[in-house]
Amino acid sequence: MPVKYRAEHIGSFLRPTELLQARSKNIAAAELRALEDKQILRVIDKQRELGFKIFTDGELRRNNFMSDFNDAVEGIDEGVAVARTWQTGTGASAGTSRVPGTVVGKIKQTRRLTEHEFDFLKEHRPGDIKVTLPTANQFPAIYFKKGISDKVYADHAALLWDIVPVIKSEIQALANEGANYIQIDAPRYSYYIDPKWRAYIKNEIGVEPDQALDDAIRADIACLEGAARPGLTLAIHLCRGNNRSQWYAEGGYDAIAEKLFGQLNVDVFLLEYESERAGTFAPLRFVPRGKTVVLGLISSKLPELEAPDQLAKRIDEASKYVPTENLALSPQCGFASTMEGNLLTEEQQWQKLKLVADTAVKVWGQV
Repeated sequence: MPVKYRAEHIGSFLRPTELLQARSKNIAAAELRALEDKQILRVIDKQRELGFKIFTDGELRRNNFMSDFNDAVEGIDEGVAVARTWQTGTGASAGTSRVPGTVVGKIKQTRRLTEHEFDFLKEHRPGDIKVTLPTANQFPAIYFKKGISDKVYADHAALLWDIVPVIKSEIQALANEGANYIQIDAPRYSYYIDPKWRAYIKNEIGVEPDQALDDAIRADIACLEGAARPGLTLAIHLCRGNNRSQWYAEGGYDAIAEKLFGQLNVDVFLLEYESERAGTFAPLRFVPRGKTVVLGLISSKLPELEAPDQLAKRIDEASKYVPTENLALSPQCGFASTMEGNLLTEEQQWQKLKLVADTAVKVWGQV
């Protein structure tokens, strides 16, 4: 399909201090909703001011990029914290980070995931609307705990295929209700490109990494099946972790590119490419003709602005594998995958997004 948007963002924006403080005070639901509404209208206005043609609510109603799922199902205990090693610009840092839950019962959906978010955006209709959803693959890797979850599900795969219908039904509902853009956020594919995480899959989960990759792709294909509509963009975003400007995985897309790009029935691949952690552009040779690649060349983790000339140069390098007319530009990830957000200011966030828009105009003549 033709490229509709040359300037993109991944969807999440830094939460304003007013909203974070309100959440910490546990204010009444109606008061919190009114505050969220006000701040969402503000970030919509900012997207419009910068020239973007695709709009989100910044995920301002969420605790993290996947919390809509937790809020919509039974069977998850959110009270478990585990040690996880993240990487920062200064090296490794180990600590106890709150994992979003542990499966303790059968997954049972109790409500829609994003209906409340999408209804508000439709009411104010700023332009084309993007709704972000977590991949079904996000959950087994972090929610399945041996000795607890295996009392309910035999293994990770059994849990995964109970989650698939929940994500699939939400995608179908959004497509039927007129969403312009549905983006699946899928950081777990980074497990298959990093040797240490491939070893974890084999040794801890007990599955060969290539088999697990095949299962992951099948799950996303199942979730997207039947969703295509005229005027609807289906997309997937890949990254290597984005919690508080940190990451947990490294490596190029080489190990997953042929299968992932060739099999997933999406229109757009939004790919992290802002650092050496992402490898080279060579795996883009597997992207089928006519599909769009959004190059995540601008860091949402670091406050420093990238040089416009360097961005144009990297876009030109990528065009050796995907024609320039099938490329677009974005930050490498959202600015707030978790409510606390990445380590830069809101002003710096908007400067980064202005750079995206300005570079898109410079390279393609449009946003």
